[in-house]
Amino acid sequence: MITRGIEKVVPQDELRKKLQHSRDTGTPLRVKYGIDPTGIDVHLGHTVPLRKIRQFQELGHQAVIIIGNYTALVGDPSGRDEARSRRLTADEVEHNARDYLAQVGKVVDMSRAEVHRNGDWFGRMSFADVLGLCGRVTVAQLLTREDFARRYREERAIFLHECLYPVMQAWDSVEIRADVELGGTEQLYSFMLARDLQAQQGLSQQIAVMSPILVGLDGVRRMGKSLGNYIGISEPAYEMMKKFMQLPDGVMRMYFELLTELPMDEVDRLLAGHLKEAKVALATNVISQYHSAEAAVAACQRWQAEIGGEALPSDIPDVALDASLLTSGTLSAVRLLTALGLCTSNSEARRLIEGGGARTGPEKSPITTHDQQVSVSDGLLVWAGRKKYCRVRIG
Repeated sequence: MITRGIEKVVPQDELRKKLQHSRDTGTPLRVKYGIDPTGIDVHLGHTVPLRKIRQFQELGHQAVIIIGNYTALVGDPSGRDEARSRRLTADEVEHNARDYLAQVGKVVDMSRAEVHRNGDWFGRMSFADVLGLCGRVTVAQLLTREDFARRYREERAIFLHECLYPVMQAWDSVEIRADVELGGTEQLYSFMLARDLQAQQGLSQQIAVMSPILVGLDGVRRMGKSLGNYIGISEPAYEMMKKFMQLPDGVMRMYFELLTELPMDEVDRLLAGHLKEAKVALATNVISQYHSAEAAVAACQRWQAEIGGEALPSDIPDVALDASLLTSGTLSAVRLLTALGLCTSNSEARRLIEGGGARTGPEKSPITTHDQQVSVSDGLLVWAGRKKYCRVRIG
């Protein structure tokens, strides 16, 4: 249970010893996970370590959630090529934190979890305390971080407040006496720094349990809201379903492993069969976790009817079209697609038409040439591919 979907445990032998000692003494391990509330959408990438902390809870251990209301004011530099262009205010962070906790409760049993804001200890520090904390870490240590090292080589700016971030994250582990910290592999430096600071304080050192980075809907980059390639756990079930069905086939095994508890031999059997059916099984399993089994089935049936099948969608938006654009009730195909916002440029509209993706009417009659004059009437359905469509309302 603990090692499924885990890329690295450091040091692994110490985790075995801690688990054994916990069983022998009946003392639960303190399992830490930190979240910086820089936004309000918890997506499936966040749930990978959250699901792991829930599994530790089920084994009788203590979940400790750190809301990084002070680290969020700095911004996590992990994997970034430059400093964040905008820093959040304290009020924005607190507003986001409340939304985050409500969503985290869909994964973690919050009735049995400790929740701390790291401003509780950083807010009390004097400048002398900050200097003392900074004196525990060398610049050479900070430059072993891959992101800082790369920016240093490329002569990109590294701001002093960014250097404080890993130190603050590590000090959180000292304050809450963490035995285990969960996170992604990009957090290894901060996790190991926490071990050093705990040892300096005479505390038991934490174990780093690191998950692989969940890739987003593009199948390449990490899932993230800023990249627009994420599935949020608070999205409607049908919206989640539509996004799941866009997943590249090559990432499905990772999604099954990190986001479900299906035995991997069953996963391999599903992936060896029809991939569309496997994708539906993946989607319904995950959606059931954040909505209900009934909602997942309904979302699946709706997708099959509206997109996987031939029925018309129930959410076709109305888009106004200026009547002055029409000549004798017609408009060129390219101009129609751009005027309705279904394509962002004439060249995109031409490519869509050449690829056979532009259609009109409930019967989806194809538009065959870019200069075709389309007869436009109020209520005309226009399709741009399978997922973009609207109903014309002539103004």
